[in-house]
Amino acid sequence: MNDELELLREWDADAAPLTGPARSRARHQLLNAIAHADRHTGTGPGRRHVLRLAAAGAVATVVTGTAVLIGTNGSGEEGGTPGTSSPRVENAAATVLNGAAAWEREQEKQPVAPRDDQFIYSKRIIKETEQESGEVKTYTDEMWDSVDVSKPSLSMELGREMWEEPAEEGGGVWPPRKWNELKKLPQDPEKLVLAIISLGSSPDDRPISDLDELERYEAYWLLGELLKNPVLPNGLRPAAYEALALVPGVRTIPGVKDSAGRTGVGIAHTGRGSYESKYLIFDPASYEFLGFRDERTSTSGKKYIQLSHVVDWGIVDRVRQRP
Repeated sequence: MNDELELLREWDADAAPLTGPARSRARHQLLNAIAHADRHTGTGPGRRHVLRLAAAGAVATVVTGTAVLIGTNGSGEEGGTPGTSSPRVENAAATVLNGAAAWEREQEKQPVAPRDDQFIYSKRIIKETEQESGEVKTYTDEMWDSVDVSKPSLSMELGREMWEEPAEEGGGVWPPRKWNELKKLPQDPEKLVLAIISLGSSPDDRPISDLDELERYEAYWLLGELLKNPVLPNGLRPAAYEALALVPGVRTIPGVKDSAGRTGVGIAHTGRGSYESKYLIFDPASYEFLGFRDERTSTSGKKYIQLSHVVDWGIVDRVRQRP
């Protein structure tokens, strides 16, 4: 549940739009990289670096990213096959996500826009449980992300420090960190969904219901990553929740726990294999966002449940500086 894909059509105005087959290949390579990164642990590159390498080879505009905390599990809700949730299930998920949007709008304050030469700091708590033994370990991970990706960024994954090298010229990350790029993202929920799956070409005017299964999962994944950005322009975070509510295949998972022990409702997607292990967690009454649930498998085959939530963030001038 740690982390961050490509900026959209405004990223490289001089680059020719990707063809349909190229977009499809890039999408498949990227999501395959995510699947492998989800299982990654132990030695070797972190999930951000895995996706940076995979994406750089997959898409003409430089893509970097981090692993996703969104898979799904239909436990607690009946019916539906991956990508075809029943109206009752979709309405339940929409209720939570639209409620989260309303909660965010009530809490919103005018954000301080980071300068391109600054860093976005965030600190999260991860509680990890080894499934067989029940042993629990708690980690405090901190990240310093270069806003314009021109400087090395420092991140932690389960207590291990990892450096992210600056992006090549014209490169970027998803979600974008530069304020002018974030401001370009549509705040109309339907337009936001169509924009983020365009992968460098102009968004089409299809209804969201016409998206194929891979595009639906991609939209869910990218919106979830956008919501991990601690600093967004006013209106964009609520719009992202409302956009998630429009994506077919989104489901609720009642009675889940977050890393602080609070009971919540999970929001997951049925678009990739088993959907019982990874989801976003919301308060069941206020719909406040609480955190993430994820799973990982170590190189020795041990399986772990991870619960996480962000406890602090801010804008700083250098790596290792705290707000």
